[in-house]
Amino acid sequence: MSETTYYHFSALENIDPAPFIAEHMLLKQFNNSAPDERPELIQALFANAEQVTIYPPLYLSRGWEVELGRKVMINLGVSILGGAPIKIGDHSLIGPHVQIISISHPVDPTERQQYAFTAKPVNIGSNVWIGAGAIICPGISIGDHSVVGAGAVVTHDVPRCTLVAGNPARIIRQLEEPDITTLYLDCP
Repeated sequence: MSETTYYHFSALENIDPAPFIAEHMLLKQFNNSAPDERPELIQALFANAEQVTIYPPLYLSRGWEVELGRKVMINLGVSILGGAPIKIGDHSLIGPHVQIISISHPVDPTERQQYAFTAKPVNIGSNVWIGAGAIICPGISIGDHSVVGAGAVVTHDVPRCTLVAGNPARIIRQLEEPDITTLYLDCP
């Protein structure tokens, strides 16, 4: 994914703070909620979230740009920073303290004085497992049925059915394509 959004310093002065304040209040409520209160709060925090499980604390910015597929599970301490769309596919598992980040600052010193930050979409496929402490960088696409090892820093796209690990993440091996006809029988 290469679609970049540029956020100029001047544009930030005109941003309506109301959605950010509302999100902050909902997030605070979610992080202090009982388990039976969470489904309704999750629906309010994200653009889409059906049958999703999230364990607090959750760190979130611009949840209205984040779509969670069916039966996604997000463990504690996860950070999701929007600025560009973030999509996580059905049945994906996000380990504790994972960072999914769609924003960055320009590396070029001149551009860094022109833009407050840039953003690129992040797309995580279905049935993906992201191990504890992994970092998913802006503009990354992770294919269906892939695994990101704990602590990996993903700076390049990950093909489907692939295990990656390391910093920067490298392909460790290809995984067998699952039998889709039986994959979700126990957890439709």
